[in-house]
Amino acid sequence: MSTQNPAPIPTDRLHFAMPPVHADVADERRHRKERLAGALRIFGRLGYEDGVSGHITARDPEYDDCYWVNPFGMPLRHITVGDLVLADGDGQVVEGRHHVNQAAFTVHAEVHRARPELVAVAHCHSTYGRALSALGELIEPITQEACAFYEDHALLDEYTGVAVDADEGKRIAVALGTYKALILRNHGVLTVGDSVDAAAWWFIALERCCQAQLVARAAGRPVLIDRHLAVATRDRTGGDLVAWINYQSLWQDITRSEPDLLG
Repeated sequence: MSTQNPAPIPTDRLHFAMPPVHADVADERRHRKERLAGALRIFGRLGYEDGVSGHITARDPEYDDCYWVNPFGMPLRHITVGDLVLADGDGQVVEGRHHVNQAAFTVHAEVHRARPELVAVAHCHSTYGRALSALGELIEPITQEACAFYEDHALLDEYTGVAVDADEGKRIAVALGTYKALILRNHGVLTVGDSVDAAAWWFIALERCCQAQLVARAAGRPVLIDRHLAVATRDRTGGDLVAWINYQSLWQDITRSEPDLLG
């Protein structure tokens, strides 16, 4: 005996998260700070922190040349919204109770200044990003995930020491160009996005691509994806909205398991 299948639920009644629309600047500022604190904790969980290295910055929605950043020396896994520091483009703290890492902040500020459409910049000394950067090579299209970065990231093919001044930051910004990611030779990787969520996801995804490439090369000779297919895959998976969507499960996990970060 057969029975009729249940009627499909209309798609407009199914939940699907999309980037929020903010009622005012204060609401948008709070949102960016919450996402920044969450991303920093996730980076801490994933082991991207290395001493005082490791930063994500988020442009303030009202003050164009001011950026929220994690406090100098505070463990990423313990940062709350209330701990975040607002500094101007010259690295001077204008809100908060802590110092900022001047060397790191200089790089971020120059990237933000060069790319006014960006909201966030992420740079940490992650293990596989540093390992691949030591080889001085780009991500190859050897996996579907790697295709998101195909012809959309660059290599700064030199190392001149710790970035400590605006000129070094400008050099990094020029090397990044219009791309979403940069491999800094002998240093690590940097990613950007039109939201904190996107920049954080691209960093996580790039770190995993670095790992996959290193493992594949150690095991044998990776087979490259055809350029036409790599471009098509990038066009489908390489946008900031896709990154934002991919990141939401991480955001839900960190806020449900560590709700104190919103304090």
